[in-house]
Amino acid sequence: MTAPRAHPSDAAPGESRPAWRTTRVLTRLVVSAMLPLVLAVLFGRPVLAVLALPFALTGALALRARPQALPQMRVRLVDEHLIEDSVATAQVSLANPDRANPDRAEMAPPAEPASYDLAVVRCKPTPWVRLRARERVSGVTVPARGERQVAVRARLQRWGQRQLGPMQVQAYACDFCLRSEEVTVPALDLRVFPGSDLFSADDAMPRAAGLVGAHRSRRYGDGGELAGIREFAPGDRLRRIDWRASLRTGDLYVAHTLSDRDAELVLLLDVLHDAKSPDGGQTASVLDTSVHAAAGIARHYLDRGDRIALMEFGSATRRLRAGSGRRHLLAVLQWLLDVQPYTGRIDPASTLPGMSRIPSTALVVVLTPLLDERSAELAARLARSGRAVVAVDTLPEQARPDWTGPWVDLAYRLSLVERRSTIGRLLEHGVPTVAWQGAGSLDQVLRDASRVAASTGGAR
Repeated sequence: MTAPRAHPSDAAPGESRPAWRTTRVLTRLVVSAMLPLVLAVLFGRPVLAVLALPFALTGALALRARPQALPQMRVRLVDEHLIEDSVATAQVSLANPDRANPDRAEMAPPAEPASYDLAVVRCKPTPWVRLRARERVSGVTVPARGERQVAVRARLQRWGQRQLGPMQVQAYACDFCLRSEEVTVPALDLRVFPGSDLFSADDAMPRAAGLVGAHRSRRYGDGGELAGIREFAPGDRLRRIDWRASLRTGDLYVAHTLSDRDAELVLLLDVLHDAKSPDGGQTASVLDTSVHAAAGIARHYLDRGDRIALMEFGSATRRLRAGSGRRHLLAVLQWLLDVQPYTGRIDPASTLPGMSRIPSTALVVVLTPLLDERSAELAARLARSGRAVVAVDTLPEQARPDWTGPWVDLAYRLSLVERRSTIGRLLEHGVPTVAWQGAGSLDQVLRDASRVAASTGGAR
């Protein structure tokens, strides 16, 4: 998050352009004062000159204290931890640094600093940052050598790197006879974290690699999950003796437990294509669904003590190493901010060196809309290498091509048939596919993956 910005103080000493300019109010006063004088000369009626006196006095009183310095503006964010579909509040501080005019004659009385009759703050709208009409333009009076606060609120409609502003302020002084030049503050950079979909999974991971964590393993060892009792054997710990069973049978018996094992989850985001529904962006696109699903899955498993790694299919350099804990959750959310559709050319074979670093015991969740054969080929290659792979379909149900023509409907139906064929071929390679539905989406496919891992001897 960028630090609060303040506009530099007034114009440079050698700058010739005026800082304050006249308004229509002053022009009307001058015209109203000059018109009676001109009529008095034309008609030879000196009494008409008296009509110019009120306008002249009004202008003189208004200009008795003219401002010299431009208004100063500082902008800061009230809360730097911003989430999608929340409200960002920017605190705008308006300062009036005006002082007495140093150019007045020595015998003249000192001029009082001028106050601002109105300081108008304008905030320009930016994509996915919605401002209400009353938030775009707001005004406040600022006394001489004083400061006022203005709050600008904007609703953040989408995750990602966003901007608020730029903001401009223009001050009016001397009873609106003078206006200042616009002072502009650059836009604030906002990091809007994606909102995670509600997600929970009751089934254990198909495979686990370590000896710590919250998942129950199928391997016997030290843990908290009771698997039964058996006779005492050399090497068993005395604290494992089941005294109730031992006293009943007369022989020593020990409690048999399953080891608690941690699991590594790799979230693979397919960014080759992005598709939206034809409702003007009211519903989530493919990238929105993928990012929300990745945030929800990562939050769920990180809370359970597992390790999470993220990778992109479409960019050779975008990868987040495996980690655990709350700090890694923040790193995951920051990594998701830079997810963008990939527009270059990519060969699935070129990504295999990077995919080979995925541990063989990790569960790979591929978040893909299944719109490209290269994504299905990559998931099949990972499954053939012995890894547990689950494909999550992130294509919205309402997604349709935005083309127009007599063959669009037929092409769309053919694409649906092709997607169903792709899902069937993936299942033949041992990659179950499930549509993302939030909580409980992966329960059934995790059970299927656990059975496959158990049948192949991979789950321990």
